[in-house]
Amino acid sequence: MEFKGVRHPVVAGYFYPEDPKELISLIEKSFLHPLGPGKLPIVSNKRVPNSIGYVAPHAGYIYSGPIAAHVYYKIAEEGNPDTFIIIGTNHTGLGSLVSVYPRGRWYTPLGYVNIDEELSRSIIENSSIAEADTYAHIEEHSIEVQIPFLQYLYGENINVVPIVMGLHSPDAAKDLAKSIYESVKTLERDIVIIASSDFNHYETHEITVEKDMLAIEKIVKLDTESFYRVIIDRNISVCGPGAIMTLMEYAKLVSGSHHVELLKHATSGDVSGHKNAVVGYAAIRFLY
Repeated sequence: MEFKGVRHPVVAGYFYPEDPKELISLIEKSFLHPLGPGKLPIVSNKRVPNSIGYVAPHAGYIYSGPIAAHVYYKIAEEGNPDTFIIIGTNHTGLGSLVSVYPRGRWYTPLGYVNIDEELSRSIIENSSIAEADTYAHIEEHSIEVQIPFLQYLYGENINVVPIVMGLHSPDAAKDLAKSIYESVKTLERDIVIIASSDFNHYETHEITVEKDMLAIEKIVKLDTESFYRVIIDRNISVCGPGAIMTLMEYAKLVSGSHHVELLKHATSGDVSGHKNAVVGYAAIRFLY
């Protein structure tokens, strides 16, 4: 399915403020929050490509914004790449199993971003499972909530490839990672991947921290199969495992160093003080 128009936000006024001034204020509060970096980002005017990509949370900003801010603080330090590939999860069940948004623009209260149509098309062509599809993106928030943070840093000078995954398996992740790798290499794109995912859901703070760390241990080791097994065997309700595994597999294709670091982990209980049923959030950086 091809679409030349504009994708409008569906969680503005819900996950983040609809008013631009309020949105900027909340983003800045996320950076300055005790669980955030503690200072506003300094945006580099020169590209310093040290990071392959990041795992970032996608809940309401009042809960996960400070943890997400750690990702965008580092992104600011390294400057603006050609394109951000943002891989989200399919919460709605709409659309294809792996849905690549093919063309057009996305709008948020902070303005527009452009779809890198050439890269989207190449990823679809190089994959056996990815399809050009907009249906999966209509009501999906996991990619949308990342974009205002990028716009805060770079305004409308942003190109993105939004990908929603409804198929969360190591094989699907390997296929998508390989197609991204081949496409980026052929087109000579400078990219950063953002894998949008929250971690364990709706258990106590103590259980969530324990479970999340089991999963994060496998991510840091880039052990895709063990990560997949532990979230299944221990019932760790990571909602974007496909995106995380795709980034893990892509990192193995582009770098031999396998340097992955946890920037920050917290739960919604750390923010709200209510720790009986929380959601876990992690900011994770993958370096060359």
